[in-house]
Amino acid sequence: PAPDRAPATALPDAVTVASRDDAPTWPQDLSIETLRDELGIDVRLAAAALAATRESQLLDLASTADVPWQGEALLALATGSSIEDVREDFGLRRPEDVSAESSDPELIAGLRTRAARSSFTWIENDEDLRRAIDGLTFAQWQVFLHPQQRALVERRANGPMRISGGAGTGKTVVTVHRTVELAERDAEAGDDVRILLTTYTRNLADDLRRQVAELAPSLSFTERVGQPGVMVSGLDKVARAILQRAGDAIADTAEQVLGRRRTNVLSVSRKNLWQDALSLTGDGLPDDLRSADFLESEYELVVLPQRVTTLRQYLRIRRPGRGVALDRRKRAAVWEAIEKYRDRSAELGVSSFAELLALAAAWLDAEAARGIARPYRHVLVDEAQDLTPAHLQLLRALVEPGPDDLFLAEDSHQRIYGKKITLSHYGIQVRGRSRRLTRNYRTTRQNLDLAFEILDRGTYEDLEGKAEQHHYVSPRSGPEPLLLHASDNAAELDDAAALLGLWLDEDRDSGTSAPESIAVLVRDKYQRDNVVTGLAHRGVEVRSVGREAVGRGRPVVMTMHRAKGLEFRKVLLFDVSVDAIPRSLRDQQYSDADRDDALLRERSLLYVAATRARDQLAISWSGEASPLLEGVRGAG
Repeated sequence: PAPDRAPATALPDAVTVASRDDAPTWPQDLSIETLRDELGIDVRLAAAALAATRESQLLDLASTADVPWQGEALLALATGSSIEDVREDFGLRRPEDVSAESSDPELIAGLRTRAARSSFTWIENDEDLRRAIDGLTFAQWQVFLHPQQRALVERRANGPMRISGGAGTGKTVVTVHRTVELAERDAEAGDDVRILLTTYTRNLADDLRRQVAELAPSLSFTERVGQPGVMVSGLDKVARAILQRAGDAIADTAEQVLGRRRTNVLSVSRKNLWQDALSLTGDGLPDDLRSADFLESEYELVVLPQRVTTLRQYLRIRRPGRGVALDRRKRAAVWEAIEKYRDRSAELGVSSFAELLALAAAWLDAEAARGIARPYRHVLVDEAQDLTPAHLQLLRALVEPGPDDLFLAEDSHQRIYGKKITLSHYGIQVRGRSRRLTRNYRTTRQNLDLAFEILDRGTYEDLEGKAEQHHYVSPRSGPEPLLLHASDNAAELDDAAALLGLWLDEDRDSGTSAPESIAVLVRDKYQRDNVVTGLAHRGVEVRSVGREAVGRGRPVVMTMHRAKGLEFRKVLLFDVSVDAIPRSLRDQQYSDADRDDALLRERSLLYVAATRARDQLAISWSGEASPLLEGVRGAG
């Protein structure tokens, strides 16, 4: 159901952003006859769908279809799926395989298809029935998966598998369900359950563990790498555990990876040693490359993944995707800086996080060469777009190549940390085993449309190096987003206080008591503290959120980075001005490609922030609007 529309007139200076509501896009030559003959879709429904002139018409039609899966199949076709994709996702048979008269076994088989199970579920045993009767909520039990999601959960893959999808499309739900599916599959086969479920940040990892425990309360968890059970952890913690187990024997591996026999590798450097390396490097490095960011990127994207330890190796290796050409003289100068960095790290007895990951991966590879089994049967990753090459190499080293070994869920539009990478460069081949989710379950179509307008000016590639689409649909409808342009910071804080007051009043009038589901998102911690203080002076009490949990009782203020993975009913993006986002890109001046990529991450950050809003989204700024809002109508 659509939430109540916020009265925009209560904020007279606000500009509402109407959604575009474009026409649906269908596969070429799709016809009513094709839908009927190939998929079994009702002729009248097919005709009405193909006659729809606006996406909202198709969404309304799909949501009211007499046979729910047929509406879902039409939405899949309108967002990039082929007839064959739909047949596979929904478990449909080809026309030539359907007999004229169905037997009882065929009828039962039909009821077990993913299409049929989108409307009901099979109760397989007494325990399932007891849990249903006890009244667990839908969120706790999550019985009804969308057919496309269920197909990805149940799929048996011959190697690494990748799923992609925009914010709110259910990538995490699929990943959690697949974790449980693989655990149950292995247990039924009499095999040890050895599964790693991982993601980029600790907050997200904690949330994944809670979801797995809710879905499968009897599942055994473990805190030790390679032990039976499901381990839910960040990869940095996994790498540290592997290196602790290796002990002093890591010296040989350190020589192969870092070019130095070291045993003191576990302490992480708290300062940027690349600046030290620059100060110790001679004049051979050109001015445009005297950048700590360039050196660190070169090291983590090229040198570490290829385990380069000598200048001779560095002069000969390929540097795919770097965007900066280096002749032999420049490579020699860069290598001098890398050697200074490695000498300084060894002197201090510290490593970077990337080096810890690379050492752990190399150790596991060496162990496997000696006949020692790799730690896991299955490794599943959420938010894979933020991983580095060292992360990917450790993932590959943690599990023996084979069926259902790696599962990566990603959205390249939400890459806000790492540099752009391609899976195949690091030994992970997913060709033919990639699928895309297109149904948004969180955000209203109005908020989603504005988020797309932020993305439209950028060019994105997925983890296979292919152009990434951002065509998703949402069946939810709500109020149009609001734009608030203030003359200065004080006036913007006045607007924010008025808007939060309006939202809190609306909630009280409607009987909603969840002020913590209202959020103000900002670019950095300094602005977060400024907003908390400014709103308090205006009589609006809010809670600043950093590493801790959100808590209850007040609206929250947090950075856009911290909000990733969370959702709120109502969101204000504060200070989306030219001075706040994008951040200064001076460190990226050495390469147009790297500067463009840094700008793309800033655009992705704003997209992530916008898609945290379930029902109402507002964007405010003072002075000149951020150039990242150039595609948003009304922000000029």
